[in-house]
Amino acid sequence: MTKPVAVINGAGVAGLAAAWWLDKAGWQSVIIERAESLRDNGYMLGLSGLGYQTAARMGLLKALNAASYTINENIYKDRKGKELLRLRYRDFIRDLPYLALRRNDLVRALADALPDTASIRFSDHIESFTDKGDRVEARLASGAILQADLLIGADGFRSSTRQKLFGSDESHPGCLQPLGYYFAVYDVAAPRSFETDFLSYAEPGHLAEYYSLHGGRLAAMHVWRDQSVGLEKTEDRYDLLKNLSSQSHPEVRSLLEQAQQQGSNLLIDSLTMVELPKWSQGRVLLLGDSAHCLTLVSGQGAGMALASAEMLGKALLAQSDLDKALVLHEQKLRPIIGRLQARSRKMAAMFIPRSAFAFHLRNFVMRNMPRAWLGRYFTNTIKAEIALASPPTVDKAE
Repeated sequence: MTKPVAVINGAGVAGLAAAWWLDKAGWQSVIIERAESLRDNGYMLGLSGLGYQTAARMGLLKALNAASYTINENIYKDRKGKELLRLRYRDFIRDLPYLALRRNDLVRALADALPDTASIRFSDHIESFTDKGDRVEARLASGAILQADLLIGADGFRSSTRQKLFGSDESHPGCLQPLGYYFAVYDVAAPRSFETDFLSYAEPGHLAEYYSLHGGRLAAMHVWRDQSVGLEKTEDRYDLLKNLSSQSHPEVRSLLEQAQQQGSNLLIDSLTMVELPKWSQGRVLLLGDSAHCLTLVSGQGAGMALASAEMLGKALLAQSDLDKALVLHEQKLRPIIGRLQARSRKMAAMFIPRSAFAFHLRNFVMRNMPRAWLGRYFTNTIKAEIALASPPTVDKAE
């Protein structure tokens, strides 16, 4: 009996996880990826709750534990180098199933776990597709024409699949919801003086964070408030970040200069949520960030991409009718996404204080809060993320 076929646009977390779970439902998959290889950029992420449980059911925990990072302590300093706060992460998460990972390590683990029913076509992309009722036809830039039972757009929050399916994002007000921030990520060689797991330089409207990586390198991430549109298209990205950091601590400016000299790939983009009235139409489904981007503010973006793929696979296994399976998938997932997006909006308002007064007030409160209270606050914050992302019946498709 011929297996149904899915064409998946994007070899990120959602796309690779979807191929794995589709195999369990008796499907085969072809993943189309525009890049020449798996993308190696990305920020640190925390995998917990529903996403962690999905990874465990996929048998990924051994590989992910090996690739994970132990973050014992986060030291906060201001632009003058004065220590503001020390957060003992090991105390916050010691009783929680939680992994600190780089996004590219999660992607690599998923790719290594792909079944024989899945393949990846690199250096290609979908130029157009047509839903013909009994199948969907995808035309690739290479000239290939693929016939499939389902097309999955897992190509990120700037999804071309979404715009081909529903029209341009500009024609749908509210589809893209900027949170008023941009972020930048890059790697850089760690200076000999760097002796902590996690160092943050905080100032009004701007946060620069550095995580110790294996091999004597740092993963750097800047997050800053900015209402501008289109900064991700800036050609002189290092100049943009240098201007942003012109009044930052000397180590921030030095690491940025070194990253540029070392030719480190610098990614800049906005923190933007995606909100749609529906995630599928006919034989085309949007998955992960392309359907419901949560942003890094949520702490659950990658985890929900994994969980969504699992829910999809189990819905397809439970329902032979594709339309009913896609409806079931959305019915199970949408309430969770709604709760997490509402929380992200609230968190964004206080994520990085804009004014000097708000910045110093927050630092004063946190610095003078009893350590036990501070620990409970951050532990409860992580538990709240997990609770919001936990439906009562994640492991069953009805």
